[in-house]
Amino acid sequence: MPSRSSARLAALTVAAVCSATSAVVLTSPAHADSVRVHDIQGTTRISPLAGQKVADVPGVVTATRAYGSSRGFWLQDPTPDDDPATSEGVFVFTGSAPKVAVGDSVTVTGTVSEYVPGGTSSGNQSLTEITKPVVTTVSTGNAVPAPTVIDAGSVPSRYTPAGDPAANGSVNGLPLEPSKYATDYYESLEGMNVQVENARVVTATDPYTELWVTVKPWEHRSRRGGTVYGSYESQNTGRIQIQSLGAPADFPKANVGDTLTGATTGPMDFNQFGGYTLVASRLGTLESAGLQRETTRKQSRHELAVATYNVQNLDPSDATFDEHAAAIVNNLQSPDIVSLEEIQDDNGAKDDGTVGASATVNKLIDAIVAAGGPRYDWRSIDPVNDQDGGEPGGNIRQVFLFNPERVSFVDRAGGDSTTAVGVTKVHGKARLTVSPGRIAPADTAWANSRKPLAGEFVFRGETVFVIANHLNSKGGDQGLTAQYQPPVRRSEVQRHAQATLVNAFVKDLLQVQRNANVIALGDMNDFEFSGTTQILEGDGELWSAIKSLPKNERYTYDYQGNQQVLDQILVSPAIRRGCDFEYDSVHINSEFNDQISDHDPQVLRFRP
Repeated sequence: MPSRSSARLAALTVAAVCSATSAVVLTSPAHADSVRVHDIQGTTRISPLAGQKVADVPGVVTATRAYGSSRGFWLQDPTPDDDPATSEGVFVFTGSAPKVAVGDSVTVTGTVSEYVPGGTSSGNQSLTEITKPVVTTVSTGNAVPAPTVIDAGSVPSRYTPAGDPAANGSVNGLPLEPSKYATDYYESLEGMNVQVENARVVTATDPYTELWVTVKPWEHRSRRGGTVYGSYESQNTGRIQIQSLGAPADFPKANVGDTLTGATTGPMDFNQFGGYTLVASRLGTLESAGLQRETTRKQSRHELAVATYNVQNLDPSDATFDEHAAAIVNNLQSPDIVSLEEIQDDNGAKDDGTVGASATVNKLIDAIVAAGGPRYDWRSIDPVNDQDGGEPGGNIRQVFLFNPERVSFVDRAGGDSTTAVGVTKVHGKARLTVSPGRIAPADTAWANSRKPLAGEFVFRGETVFVIANHLNSKGGDQGLTAQYQPPVRRSEVQRHAQATLVNAFVKDLLQVQRNANVIALGDMNDFEFSGTTQILEGDGELWSAIKSLPKNERYTYDYQGNQQVLDQILVSPAIRRGCDFEYDSVHINSEFNDQISDHDPQVLRFRP
């Protein structure tokens, strides 16, 4: 079944051998009577026979994969050893549709290889394989080894060991402790026939025909059925990705909280996009939990409602305008100010120098009116062509929508893509030098990234400063199942520099006017407990208002079975302490398979 994880393997070097073992090649195959699958797998993540030729390795075919670029079959020894650290299964890479069938008893001669999905630069763990195989069928129609059941009792509560300092933090050479660490447990099952039963879905079916379930139903459970990622130390050990060896059309379209009832069975694989994956030859039956999209309450006459919403590369060619409009009008109840992230230019990803986005924004405004909402006005600043990252040619930027019947925008000329906004003092009050304006657009912290958009608004006679952000993405960070533990988060370096600049700007505002109403919001691309958020908050200049919610409701995004915070609304002390406020993460996208964006919008209501 084609999926992201399999289709992209074509660009990678299948059967890559780890550099530490690539020079080790035997001149003759190892003896068949001394080499079985568990000998190949060994007691660490790297095969002790990596780079060597092996002969006549016996086993039963448990599943075949005839699609994509990682074609082959899984071989399992029906006569296991007594070491729980050694897997009894292995993937045999054939490169073309395998000529064996499930239940065939075969022997395999070939080369043991360690294939790193995504390449060694990704930091991923490797998958032990037999490559360049010569396969001999001994008999057919044999029983497939019974699956190992993965459940709450078998998966340890600790996620992964710390890496070996002598190996730059890699766990590859550490002895597996499957009773102590979840990733060691999953690694000890690599290539084997495994099973989960009555597993709850914690990440909805995605466009690549995969979903995530948990085998630990109460592990950091969210109110709506997911699992919340609450710190770098709580990775949620019961998560596992599910793909299928069946037809894509037969794969369930699941939402968070649904259940795959009965048994889901297949080999344990490892891929670039999520790590340990059950590739199902048999899928459980989908049972819907009936999850519904949320609707926030309408702000009162005296409340200012400010929202942030990442509309995921919206351009005039998209078919989602009416849905986004309905979400803003009905689910968000027409906020007074909306910070939109990922508004593309007027011809989307066509890279021809176009930077204006009036067609994109006005098409959304018209759709909002048609949905029964207000006719919003808007402000933004066009970026310099191809300088703000995102989809090449798309020129994504932040845009302020505001309801002119409820709130006014203070325009001060001079703001453009390269001019920095500043703070001045007028009659004892803070004012922006330009409005809208961009924060320090020439600073290297914003290289190939979106520059924050600052605007000055007035609501019922009170000034509110709003800073729309879309910080550097997490692209390039190592995954939770990386061979390096803890994983390296390379993207933080730029994001921390960006957060420092935003905090400094807020500090400038508060130094001029200590009780200024300041809101910094948007797609921060980082968690509420992260170093990025700590830098944004500074010494109390800002506070992330999502922390006012119970922990099991703190999420705006769902990734690899972890519900997490990426979108935030941070407020100054005047808003946090000087008045009542209410925060709502409005779950309309992240938990659903038919999402129009991968982010949930956030709404803050308060009385300035």
